Amino acid sequence: MPAVAHASPLPRRTHVRRRGAYTLVEMLIVVAILGLAAAMVIPSMASAGSLRIQGAVRSIVADITVAQADAIAFQSRRAVVFDFGDDPSRYVVAEINAGEVDTDTGIIYDRVFGGERFGFAAMGDTNLTDNTIYLDEMGGPIDGPTSDNPAPAQYVEISGSNQRFRINIEAYTGRVTVQRM
Repeated sequence: MPAVAHASPLPRRTHVRRRGAYTLVEMLIVVAILGLAAAMVIPSMASAGSLRIQGAVRSIVADITVAQADAIAFQSRRAVVFDFGDDPSRYVVAEINAGEVDTDTGIIYDRVFGGERFGFAAMGDTNLTDNTIYLDEMGGPIDGPTSDNPAPAQYVEISGSNQRFRINIEAYTGRVTVQRM
C-alpha cells in the first residue's frame, strides 16, 4: 500500500536569516537621539564659565562671613584686604594689631579667586576705603582700623566670564548679600 502523507497540523516554519545591516529607519532614529543629546549637553558646557565666576563670588562671601565670625570668636578686629599686592584677584583676611592691619605676620587667610579655576574673576569697582573691609570685635563693619564708627554700606564688584556681581556689606549689621549686575 502506498504510503499516505499526513498533513502536519502545524504550519512549517521557515527560517529567515537576518542580515547584519541596519535599516534606514533604525539609522535615522539613532541620529535623532544623538542630536537631542548633543542639544542638551552643549548649553551646559557653555555655562561652565558662569558657574566658575559664581564659585569665586561664593568663596569671597564665605571668607567675609568667616572673618566676621573670627572677630567675634577672638574678640579681636579683623580686616579683609582686596587687591592685595596689586593683584585684582587676590585678597587676605588679616588681624588688626595696635591699630594697623598686620599683613606680615597676621594673615589668617590668603586667597586667590582668579585664574581659570574661577573663570578669570577679578575685582572691579568698589567703595571700600583702601580696598579694605574693617571689622570690629563684634564682626560689624567700621570706618578704619582704629575707628569705632560704623562704616557706611560697602560693596565690591567681581567680574569675569562676561558676568558681574556686586557683593554688598550692609552698614551696622555687616550682612553680606550678592547682586547680579
